[in-house]
Amino acid sequence: MEYVRWLEEHNKQINELRTAVHTHAGDDDLQNIVSTIMTHHEEIFRLKSLAAKSDAVHVLSGTWRTPLERCFLWLGGFRPSELLKLLVDQLEPLTEQQLANICNQQQTSQKSEETLSQGMEAIQRSLADTVASQLGRAGSSSSSGNTADHTAEALEKIGAMESFLRQADDLRMQSLQKMQRVLTTRQSARALLLASDYFSRIRALSSLWIAREVRALLSLDWDRPLRATTASKQIRDHAVAGAASRPRSVLFNGNCFSFPATDGELGLVAVEAAAAAATEEKHKTNRPVG
Repeated sequence: MEYVRWLEEHNKQINELRTAVHTHAGDDDLQNIVSTIMTHHEEIFRLKSLAAKSDAVHVLSGTWRTPLERCFLWLGGFRPSELLKLLVDQLEPLTEQQLANICNQQQTSQKSEETLSQGMEAIQRSLADTVASQLGRAGSSSSSGNTADHTAEALEKIGAMESFLRQADDLRMQSLQKMQRVLTTRQSARALLLASDYFSRIRALSSLWIAREVRALLSLDWDRPLRATTASKQIRDHAVAGAASRPRSVLFNGNCFSFPATDGELGLVAVEAAAAAATEEKHKTNRPVG
């Protein structure tokens, strides 16, 4: 919820910046908006730091983001070196000195990213070893005490992930700040617009992909003999009978999609009946379901 609120405010600021750039606003006006956006980025890193202290695994998995965004996550966020590469490729014209500074910064970021990645991998390997060390001792007379000790040790290692998440966010914020010092005010404004557009397109692609899956479910032909199994018919009849009291939305892959009344009812039927039909047919025929 905090991220949704942050993103809404971020989009407002980006739209204000875009308008200022397109209307050729003065450098002072642009700098004020750029500074506001940078302060807003500091706020999301502050919120993530608080969340990581409470639940490092939640922040590491990035469950508040779209599925496609999560494919690109590095320690709970974007890779600074990838953002810098985007600027080098898309932000023109850059002077030779600016290009050299950004490339040096990119190399430094890559080294820091590798160090943090190795540290996180070491924690994960150690955690796996701690969990595995108890597998062969279950049921022994001393297993209860050892299990408690190893559980405490495992939880401590999970908590240690918070430090790496915080360092990763520090690296992200430092990269944004260094970028701003290298670029002119107008270039900084364009860089923030580029970064925002890049992440917005990833979110849009993720929504399109999920909507494609939902449309596929809604288009299933429930009258075909192969699909008209006893389980799916029962679920369908039950869902249609209770449609008036059901919400007009479908929760699919962690995302909520709203539909008109008829589609909402059919969508719920599709999700439930598809799962039931697939399970029943797999057990009966022992072959992949089309």
